Amino acid sequence: MKQFQKTSELQSYLHSTGKSIGFVPTMGALHEGHLALMEASKKACELSVCSIFVNPTQFNDPSDFDKYPVTLEADLEKLRNAGCDAVFYPSVSEMYPNGTADLKSYNLGFPETILEGKYRPGHFQGVCVVVDLLLQAVQPTKLFMGEKDYQQIAVVQKMLELTNSSVELVKCPTVRSAEGLALSSRNARLSEEQKIQALAIYKGFNLSSEFAFKQSLLENGFESIDYVACVDPTTLLEKPYGEKPCLILVAAFIGGVRLIDNKTFS
Repeated sequence: MKQFQKTSELQSYLHSTGKSIGFVPTMGALHEGHLALMEASKKACELSVCSIFVNPTQFNDPSDFDKYPVTLEADLEKLRNAGCDAVFYPSVSEMYPNGTADLKSYNLGFPETILEGKYRPGHFQGVCVVVDLLLQAVQPTKLFMGEKDYQQIAVVQKMLELTNSSVELVKCPTVRSAEGLALSSRNARLSEEQKIQALAIYKGFNLSSEFAFKQSLLENGFESIDYVACVDPTTLLEKPYGEKPCLILVAAFIGGVRLIDNKTFS
C-alpha cells in the first residue's frame, strides 16, 4: 500500500498507473463501514484510494473538532489488510495552503437549509470544499460514500453537478453492529452502556410517531434531540410521519456525542 502526504506525489503515482480509480474519503477512526466502502471500490475499480483527513472547515463546533478521534496507525493497518492501494493523509496546510478563510462557496439549495444544514450551519459548505479539493487531488472514476450520511450524499451530488464533475457517486448501504447500531467513528467516544442505550435509535424507526420516537430516545438516556423527521427520500421534502415511501432521519446527543441515522421505508 502506497502512502502519500503530498498532493503532487499522489498525483504522480496515480497518473502513472492509467487505471480506473475508486475513492473513499474519510476522517479516519476507521470501522467496518469504511472498509465496506473500500470493498465496494475494489470490486468496481482497478485501483482503490482512501483519504484520511479530519477537515476543520466542516465542524461548526470547534470542541467537536478537538474531540474527534485520531487513530492513524490503526487506520493504516486496517487499510493495508483491506487491500487499499494508496492512502492520502495530508496536513491541514497541504489541503489549505492559503488558509481556511475566503474559501469557495457552493449554491447547494434546499438540502443545505434543513436538518443537518439547519443544525450545523456551514457544515455542508465545508464538506463540499474538502470533497472538491480531494477529488481534484485524486481524480477518481468513482466516489464511494455511505448512506448513513444521507443528506451529505445529496449535497455532494449537487456539488458534483455544480462543478461539472464526471465522477460517479456510488451510494453504499449503512453498516450496522449485530444489534443495529449504525457504525460511526463517533461511537468510539461512547461507553459500552451508552452504546446499548444508543440502540434506541434503531429501535425507534419502528415506532408509529415522531413523538413516540423522541420519547423513547429521552427515556433511554439521550440528553437532547436535534430532530426526528420524515421526508420524501428523493426530494427531502417533509411529509406525514410514516407515509410511504419515506425516509426517517434522526440526530440526537448521548454522552455528549451527536449521533445521526436514517432508515428508508418503501
